[in-house]
Amino acid sequence: IEGGVKVLSNINMSLAALLMIFVFAAGSTVMLLNGVGKTLVSYAENIIPLSNWIGREDQGFYKGWTVFYWAWWISWSPFVGMFIARVSKGRTVRQFIAAVLIIPTVLTAAWMTVFGRSGIDQVKNDVGKLADGIGDSSLALFQMLENLPLTTVTSTIAIILVLVFFITSSDSGSLVIDSITAGGKLDAPVTQRVFWASMEGVIAAVLLYGGGKEALGALQAAAVTVGLPFTIVLLLMCVSLFMGLRAAYKLNYKK
Repeated sequence: IEGGVKVLSNINMSLAALLMIFVFAAGSTVMLLNGVGKTLVSYAENIIPLSNWIGREDQGFYKGWTVFYWAWWISWSPFVGMFIARVSKGRTVRQFIAAVLIIPTVLTAAWMTVFGRSGIDQVKNDVGKLADGIGDSSLALFQMLENLPLTTVTSTIAIILVLVFFITSSDSGSLVIDSITAGGKLDAPVTQRVFWASMEGVIAAVLLYGGGKEALGALQAAAVTVGLPFTIVLLLMCVSLFMGLRAAYKLNYKK
């Protein structure tokens, strides 16, 4: 972790912060400043209503996004949870909540505000290719950057960010899989971890070559399907966590 994931993550966060600051400074600064507060308020107001089925009239959005992403997050929770638990060893509960829940939420809101509102502003003012609609969502970021200074530099940074984000995600996933297959050992052989990381790349390449987006869509559907039965396990884990925290609190209180 110290030599691989940490270094890549620090590089990625530095580049992401640099790109976000540039877009913030080169875009409509006043609009973006107002947008950060509005985004956080809107998120707080809608997170609960949009996370359940009660009173929902937008069935298309509910089934296509809410249900899909709930299952998607749940299916990813074992890997993410184990990785976060490993890197959070020795931290207090307050530090954990701040570093895993609060800070990422604020940074994500800032990121989505800066890039999202910059793109929306270009659409409203009929600027650039975004004004004609998004034909391919994977190109939206680069189409937005085309209307800002230093397009070549910022687009290059964006490509590097995408690559390093994928590498860090794959590295974290292979770290967890390596730990699981090694029976929970933290010092599993390096060759074993390299094997799992290589297999992830090979499987991704085969899927892209063999079926493209359709094959990846089928893989996503399979991952989401796994999320439903694992919900029961996740709920039991939540109860177990509550019981563990309560027992630890009583033990510390007696001391």
